[in-house]
Amino acid sequence: MTGTQGSDLNFINEVFDTDSVTAEQLDLLLADGWRHFGTRFFRYNLNIYNDEIVRVLPLRIDLSKFDLSRSQRRVIKNNRDISVEFGPAVVTDEIQDMFDRHKQRFDHGVPDSIFDFLSREPALVPCECQQIVVRDDVGKLLAVSYFDIGRTSTSAIYGCFDPYEQKRSLGILTMIKVIEYSQDLGKEYYYHGYAYDASSFYDYKKRFSAIEVFDWNGNWEKF
Repeated sequence: MTGTQGSDLNFINEVFDTDSVTAEQLDLLLADGWRHFGTRFFRYNLNIYNDEIVRVLPLRIDLSKFDLSRSQRRVIKNNRDISVEFGPAVVTDEIQDMFDRHKQRFDHGVPDSIFDFLSREPALVPCECQQIVVRDDVGKLLAVSYFDIGRTSTSAIYGCFDPYEQKRSLGILTMIKVIEYSQDLGKEYYYHGYAYDASSFYDYKKRFSAIEVFDWNGNWEKF
């Protein structure tokens, strides 16, 4: 099965369910364009966005080549009052409340539950998953982001933030912090999700250095 090239629109749409993958298996799946929410793994190369067919672009960052941009350094500077804690993935009442506020930002594709993205045992099922929790200087929860740990890679699953703190660019901040954490762990790649070959809500994922894009033929190329 091949991906799209030029005017060729061969369609990939695959899914499977599993309760367990090893760190090595996760690396292989990510490198072949797969992602997962909970125990459901999926990959697809075409989607509908704004009533148009768009090509899906799986993205990853080569951690050995990553550098912060000027705007990303500014995000860090503007959040000097925050604290960051990493640990096993867990869903608390506090996080649930923030998720319910966060999802009100969306006018379509609104998720029912945070468990649309995470299993009921998110730290271990279907693989090792950790979280980054961000709080301000008085302990208020500002953001949480979940990410998988592979043997040589990490992979973003889902993040949410307090919508009243939107000016902090907390989605970008948590991505930067997970990138730095992945580098400290000695990982090679950070898979930060999909974007499209057209302008979309996901364009912020394209604004990082050292990005590679999957060509749906088994190859990763410089973006």
